[in-house]
Amino acid sequence: MRRASARLGHALLVLWGALTLTFLALHLGRGSTVDAIVGNNTQVTDEVRDRIAREHGLGEPLWWQYLSYLGRLLRADLGTSYQLNMPVRDAIAAQLPPTLQLMGAATGIAMLTTLAVAVATTRRPSWIRGPFTLLEVAGVALPQFWLAILLLTVFSFGLHWFPAFGDGPASLVLPAVALAVPMAGVLSQILRDGLERALEQPFATTSRARGQGERGVLLRHALRHALPPVVTLFGLLLGGMIGGTVVVERVFSRPGVGVLLLNAVTGKDIPVVLGVVALTAAGYVTLNVIVDLLYPVLDPRLRASGPAPAVPGLRGEG
Repeated sequence: MRRASARLGHALLVLWGALTLTFLALHLGRGSTVDAIVGNNTQVTDEVRDRIAREHGLGEPLWWQYLSYLGRLLRADLGTSYQLNMPVRDAIAAQLPPTLQLMGAATGIAMLTTLAVAVATTRRPSWIRGPFTLLEVAGVALPQFWLAILLLTVFSFGLHWFPAFGDGPASLVLPAVALAVPMAGVLSQILRDGLERALEQPFATTSRARGQGERGVLLRHALRHALPPVVTLFGLLLGGMIGGTVVVERVFSRPGVGVLLLNAVTGKDIPVVLGVVALTAAGYVTLNVIVDLLYPVLDPRLRASGPAPAVPGLRGEG
């Protein structure tokens, strides 16, 4: 109970910090919010501009706007979009399903790829694992927008295997792969390193002495001991996946929260930006609290309030 309370307090602190920094960055940045609301309408008089500022509370001191925003947030009121002229909650709700669909597909692909590659290359000769290691490092190092464009060019425009755009299941494959490749490239390295270390532990030797085959030792015993560091990093990567969706949704012309956020930042639609940041930060901290609470389930050695497992270093990075 104490561990869960501490994690919850830390999560709330992270959430508050993310919202505060975003609020200050948007309000202290260049450009007038009233200009963003008015747009290119040059016929707007000063009286109208003053009325717009009063309606949105933009004429109040910054500290008052900040406290007012926190008060509305506690009431689950995200405000009204300047550009869309609709509640931010409704704007996000309309764009959230395609983003969750994309992230869910990418997560599934990343998990299956990580497991398959790590198990297939553990304790294999260099001529087998070498190409996989090269692909892992390339997947992590390549800019995501470049990877998305490459997949679109080769598998859609070139081979015509998948549609470039659309709403069907086939159109989800390439964007999901573009999101999954960097995650799988990192996690497969971590999982393979963990498997190889676990196979050298006394419990693995004991299992072999009892007549269990090498594949059985790897899948039934070593895999469970290698998972905690992978889960640690998985929570961090999954929580930050929204940044990748901005690029991927833009390249593949998909609707979603990423495109909504990009348009809001461009138009200085502060309520929408803060609403998306609040949603993202809340999802991020929630995932990491869940992951932290899963440690004792995955590894009984941690049930005595032991420290979270460290993530080992990555080959090919740094």
